[in-house]
Amino acid sequence: MTRKYKTALFAGTFNPFTIGHKSIADRALKIADALVIGFGVNPAKPDPDSVARVAAVKRLYADNPRVTVVQYAGLTTEFARECGADFMVRGVRSVADFEYERNLADINLKISGIETVLLPALPELSYVSSSMVRELEANGVDISPYLPRFISSYE
Repeated sequence: MTRKYKTALFAGTFNPFTIGHKSIADRALKIADALVIGFGVNPAKPDPDSVARVAAVKRLYADNPRVTVVQYAGLTTEFARECGADFMVRGVRSVADFEYERNLADINLKISGIETVLLPALPELSYVSSSMVRELEANGVDISPYLPRFISSYE
């Protein structure tokens, strides 16, 4: 059986890129030959930390030639086409996440024809979210347990 080379796009703002994001990315590599981790940016809302976040995740996957880490602006579906993605990958932690992500997958399929694969969070990571990590950090809590190795800081 001949297998077609498949590229997945895992897109988000990843503010910050957590151990939950890394889990989804690593698991996506089990179903795709290559993975593009796309950091979406909104030019109307400057985010000075976005370049540092991209650099940190590039360091995290520096030894994996199957992973490309890039920043993009605009519609994710347009970027998916530009980077040659065959499908998109999204993580789901809860029923509420599922409803949101299913609706997003439906509209993305409608406007672009690109399928989305939803991967459930591992049970031990289902509570980890970027917003939770930002809240902990804002209140002086050590967030290193929620960040992958090499991402202890974006500075």
